[in-house]
Amino acid sequence: MSTIKSLPGVALAALLALSGCFSANPADIEAFARPWQADVAMQEYILQPPDEVTVVASNIAELRGVSNQVGQSQVVRPDGMISFENIGEVQVAGKTPRQVAQLIAEKLSTLYRLQGEYPIDIRVTNMSKYYYVIGMVYNPGLKIFSGRESTLSAISRAVPTNLAWEEMVQVIRPAQQEGQVPKVFKLDFKKMTQHGVAYNDVLLQEGDVVYVPPTILASIGLTLQEIVGPVLQGGRAVQIVGTTE
Repeated sequence: MSTIKSLPGVALAALLALSGCFSANPADIEAFARPWQADVAMQEYILQPPDEVTVVASNIAELRGVSNQVGQSQVVRPDGMISFENIGEVQVAGKTPRQVAQLIAEKLSTLYRLQGEYPIDIRVTNMSKYYYVIGMVYNPGLKIFSGRESTLSAISRAVPTNLAWEEMVQVIRPAQQEGQVPKVFKLDFKKMTQHGVAYNDVLLQEGDVVYVPPTILASIGLTLQEIVGPVLQGGRAVQIVGTTE
């Protein structure tokens, strides 16, 4: 009984905690590029496992792929390598596609007569760069980063639930080094979608986090559920033990 009586106090504490959890700084939005100001988000792509790499060299049979398809595709192994029968293993992790093309061309030059300034073409399917959408959405988790994700596209794909506090979405650029300060700003997704206010629709970068929080009432309900659930389960457990005795 004493536990149940204390629930309003717990709800008040949850409400007070909520009021202090939004540490967004409006000026932090300046760290993000607007879609209409930037053509691309990634200036230089760095390969990492498990990216998929397609090596294209139409004049080299070994690299034509299965059934004479254009190029041969491989997934970068956990050790950062790809490999070919005659070329051997090639370290690609940590390199740009152009660097990998030059490295493979050097290895092939001992076996084939290569022509042209860029005889090898490297095409990459990104599988190693992510951003994150968490909170009150139907599709949370890590998302593959293509370079053109904006806050509007990221939240729309994640699909907010009816518990989402759409006016208080937080966009976070985590600190990558010790001493750095994360960049956090508030986004009103409801105003963006219902009224076309898109000044805070910015481009995301790899590693950015979009947090869609619960409304105050939803947060209180979730907090009570966490507290009342174990209490009820404990009560049932006591009754079962008493019956056994």
